[in-house]
Amino acid sequence: MSAVVQSRSAPAALQVAAEQKQYLTFMLGGEMFAIGILGIKEIIEYAGLTEVPMMPECIRGVINLRGAVVPVLDLSVRFGKPSTAVTKRTCIVIVEVESDDGRQDMGIVVDAVNAVLEIPASEIEPPPTFGAKIRTDFIEGMGKVQGKFVILLNVDQVLSNEEIGALAQVHDAAAMLPEH
Repeated sequence: MSAVVQSRSAPAALQVAAEQKQYLTFMLGGEMFAIGILGIKEIIEYAGLTEVPMMPECIRGVINLRGAVVPVLDLSVRFGKPSTAVTKRTCIVIVEVESDDGRQDMGIVVDAVNAVLEIPASEIEPPPTFGAKIRTDFIEGMGKVQGKFVILLNVDQVLSNEEIGALAQVHDAAAMLPEH
């Protein structure tokens, strides 16, 4: 009899787990954003960045992470805002993104990391169709946390290698234009 009860409660527990997703929340330009924790590898202090010439403006440089070269992206610039000012709380969040070559590690500069929150699926709204301060395809959804909205980012879209590569080509082409 107890086996029957357990088999009924196990799927219910799995369903609840599927309905709640954990997100790392962080601050950027006074706004709160979040990324699903499954794609996050680690959080490190902002240090040891090497600038690389001829990169798109949103690429701050690269870091050496245990022998691997990891590009670091400034999310503020990616969103069309001024560059993030470095403070004591500035961090680099290392995330794994999908690319044509498989999975690649990238760092993103954030003002400060807040906390890991569980946000139930029932508390996530679809991305707004207009009025957002960033491109709507960068937004996975809008999570409601303590009466406020948190922007849930679509990391693979925000950190798309193809798009960042296209930005680099536009930057290079603009640099070749004659000045008036």
